[in-house]
Amino acid sequence: MDVADLDALRAAPVSAEPFAHILLPRFIRAEALPGVFAALPPMKGRGSFPIEAVRLGAAAKAVIATLQSDEFRQIVEQKFGLDLAGAPNMVTLRGNSGPQDGQVHTDSSAKRVTILLYLNPAGADSWARQEGCLRLLRGPDDLENFAAEVPPVDGALVVFPNGPTTWHGHKTFAGQRYVVQMNYMTTSTKAKTEMRRHHLSAFIKRLTRAA
Repeated sequence: MDVADLDALRAAPVSAEPFAHILLPRFIRAEALPGVFAALPPMKGRGSFPIEAVRLGAAAKAVIATLQSDEFRQIVEQKFGLDLAGAPNMVTLRGNSGPQDGQVHTDSSAKRVTILLYLNPAGADSWARQEGCLRLLRGPDDLENFAAEVPPVDGALVVFPNGPTTWHGHKTFAGQRYVVQMNYMTTSTKAKTEMRRHHLSAFIKRLTRAA
């Protein structure tokens, strides 16, 4: 069974407000969600972990393989008029958020495109209170000045090319909040440094886990 709905991504419109983005509320097929949730590793620490450093079950591995596929890249290229051929990708998994997370920011200029995939069950009171729900913002100064809000649930997917005005953040949430982040990177020195740090981090975390 295909875990992700690439046809739905192809059909999803590109929204221009507050910046070019795609929001697909359910990229993971409904029948696949329980298996994907179950295939995520328990994560106690804060921070984003390189995908190579965590143990994923088969369904979660299938999700990552879909994101890293040529087919997914080609859809993103077509949607935003980009040429991503040869662009390296970097994938991390975050399992927890804390009070320090969610501050308004734009992503590093080394990241050409940001892809966020949220893998949490719906129904939590926190999501109903808008805690931990990603907001796409019209500017850097007001978290309430948002054009779109994304509950981090049920395989919701957000894709946007980075730029100086791609402000985003979320209200404070402390607790379990799984999100896969994938970036298509530039080939700049800054991006290469970030990729090296990413792979070194994965190597160290594998050694620590094995000790």
